[in-house]
Amino acid sequence: MTLQIGNRAYGGPGGKALVIAEIAQAHDGSLGTAHAYIDAVADAGADAIKFQMHIAQAESTREEPWRTKFSRQDVTRYEYWQRMEFAPEHWQGLCDHAHERGLLFIVSPFSRQAVERMVAIGADVLKIASGEALVLDGLVPADVTLPVIVSTGMSTWSEIEASVAAVQARGLSFGLLQCTSQYPTPFDLVGLNVIDEMARRFDCPVGLSDHSGTPYPTLATLARGHGLIEVHVTFHRGMFGPDVSSSLTLEEFAQVCAARDAFAAMNAAPVDKDALAARLDNLRGIFSKSVGITRPLAAGAVLDRDALTLKKPGTGIPAAELGSLVGRRLVRDVDPGDLLKRSDVE
Repeated sequence: MTLQIGNRAYGGPGGKALVIAEIAQAHDGSLGTAHAYIDAVADAGADAIKFQMHIAQAESTREEPWRTKFSRQDVTRYEYWQRMEFAPEHWQGLCDHAHERGLLFIVSPFSRQAVERMVAIGADVLKIASGEALVLDGLVPADVTLPVIVSTGMSTWSEIEASVAAVQARGLSFGLLQCTSQYPTPFDLVGLNVIDEMARRFDCPVGLSDHSGTPYPTLATLARGHGLIEVHVTFHRGMFGPDVSSSLTLEEFAQVCAARDAFAAMNAAPVDKDALAARLDNLRGIFSKSVGITRPLAAGAVLDRDALTLKKPGTGIPAAELGSLVGRRLVRDVDPGDLLKRSDVE
């Protein structure tokens, strides 16, 4: 139930979740911006950064339609993919930079040529995007042994089963992400129940690739104990790009990373309630109560229920013994400003 990446394991029950910052096309073709995102998400606490590797000639044609015509610069979708390309040496620099910052470098390739290139630069994980899950065998050469994360945004259960079978047949370490390919994703379509069902059906780490543009689905996924989180990140909601409305700001992303650490700490070991109470025993005297009296009483008075009450601190006769004091006789004068002592009664 873990995703093995080098000498690190993620996604096991009670373990630390893998939080992936998805950059996608947020760099808008600027190599400098892509490097800036590496530093920004590392500072925010990410475990990994993910880029999409597009090679227009290898993956597309001029007939590919726009999902949404957002670009004022590119006439066709094909031209947009061309503008998103980086040279092999630039990809190498991005991968090296990520590793220098302690980040795993994850790539979503969209052609066999892109897969070969990402393997050559030393990427750590192969991410299969939702639209590529159905053509996994055609996309990934048989000799590729990288760990695989499969997104399921447009897949049926039978198609997910086929994808899992294809990965298992190669003996690869893998994980699954529930994803809804709607940008942004409304809360009622996030599919937290689907993640739970994936965990039941498949012997692998599962989690969420979120497009809601809010931190809530990722936090809910962490709270349910799932080990994989992928979320789009943007420098600012006023940035240009097709995924901005589906992204978290860096401040929101940092909150997700902090939540990852908090949930990992809470799940690290079961709490022994009795041992915890013993550890906090010194606080009992401060926060609990003891038996006191409601009015001044003289020696020889017989205690009735109305004369008894409970007051702080809990260093006197325990509150649970209040009933046993009814009908007892005082051996000295007592004042309501003091707790009742065992030596005060016969």
